[in-house]
Amino acid sequence: MNKLRMKWLALLCSLALGAACVAHAQDNRAILDLLVRKGTITDQEAEDLRSEVAKQNLSALVSTGLGANLEKLALTGRFQSQFVGLGTETGVAASNPAATNHFLLRRIYLGMKPQFANGWSGFLNYDFAGSTFDAAQITWSERPELVLDIGFRKVPFGYDEWSISSGALKAIERSSITRFFVESNNGLRLGGGSYRQGVFVGGASSATQGGWSYNFAVTNPERDESAAGAAGVGGATNNNFAYWGNFGYSHKFGEGLLNSWKIGASAGLLTDQGGSGLSAAGAVLGGGGNVGKRNDLSVFSVYADFYYDKFSLVGEYYWAKDELGRLGSTATTGLDSKPSGFWIQPSYRFGQYELVARYGQVDSDGRGIQPGDLIRSAPSVATGLTMDTMNDWYFGLNWYILGNDLKHDVKFQIGYTKATSKDRLVPAAAPVGVKELTTEGVRAQMQINF
Repeated sequence: MNKLRMKWLALLCSLALGAACVAHAQDNRAILDLLVRKGTITDQEAEDLRSEVAKQNLSALVSTGLGANLEKLALTGRFQSQFVGLGTETGVAASNPAATNHFLLRRIYLGMKPQFANGWSGFLNYDFAGSTFDAAQITWSERPELVLDIGFRKVPFGYDEWSISSGALKAIERSSITRFFVESNNGLRLGGGSYRQGVFVGGASSATQGGWSYNFAVTNPERDESAAGAAGVGGATNNNFAYWGNFGYSHKFGEGLLNSWKIGASAGLLTDQGGSGLSAAGAVLGGGGNVGKRNDLSVFSVYADFYYDKFSLVGEYYWAKDELGRLGSTATTGLDSKPSGFWIQPSYRFGQYELVARYGQVDSDGRGIQPGDLIRSAPSVATGLTMDTMNDWYFGLNWYILGNDLKHDVKFQIGYTKATSKDRLVPAAAPVGVKELTTEGVRAQMQINF
């Protein structure tokens, strides 16, 4: 029997087993309902029996992986469908890029969480929209003050990226300064955060009114969520380590479920991951630019988050030192870049609806900015239109159809974005005469989360 026939036989056996278990479950439910109607058992006793039957059916369905130590297996998911309508104006009609008007699948997460005895667990989460891993980790913890993760996850840097789930973002996408710092290094963005593979240690106070929290990690220096990257063994530019840490303190007050304030700071050191990725003319350098050439990248952030009743206010400030990070830098002529920026976001909730505003600012300090790198799905512009600074506004409305402030089960969001990029780094490059770029438009997103 060839391999293809074996695969089909295994699939048919799995489907048959699943159908048998479903039919068995339906028979059991019918019997329990009959016993309730006859007064033989109570509704609560029937519900308890249904739970026990469900556990037995789960054992049958996953018998090949179910051992004596597996206590629970949970499924998770997040589906986000998005519409983007964005355009970028250069001030010179001939050089305006084509606008973006498109529907897209932003995230299609499916995950599973096995819980074992003695504090052991795991989490696998995969994004079918991007064909990338979101998490693949093994965890040990017997108390909240100490948690050990081994595998693939986000590093503890940047409150916007680390602490706020993509399903709980109030402004649909993360801020421009966050994206500049944490998105993968493409010669302009720093690549100083988000997904990495390594060892993570953290914990938090178990006090009901808040308290301290901490996290440390040693990881690979590069961000790579692809299957090839997650399973890769590195090379000359990334066979080194990155070091991460954060510390925070929170306090809950009043009677509201979320009434609290939080403050904290985070930092990361990426050895050999600094340096500019662009030439003096603004062209992308081959071979990864200066990455892997003994130039380090250090990144830092501080944040504050306040929530009271229906109002919230959160903000974060970032800064970095990128050795030889200015555009066109070399070992003999280059200068370090010290990028910085911030974002601040107030919001107000009334019933099922919420108004949100956000302002952000980025100063690349000579490294370079393009709108499509920091405003997701914004049209790409010519390589010569590399700017040094950007400020952006977002105004939006969120509709929490099902769920609450802690669980965004079904949610619709819509918002207007406007970003202005200024201070062109190579004025003489084509197209000439362009001094600033204006990117604006609307974004809408529908989400279910479970």
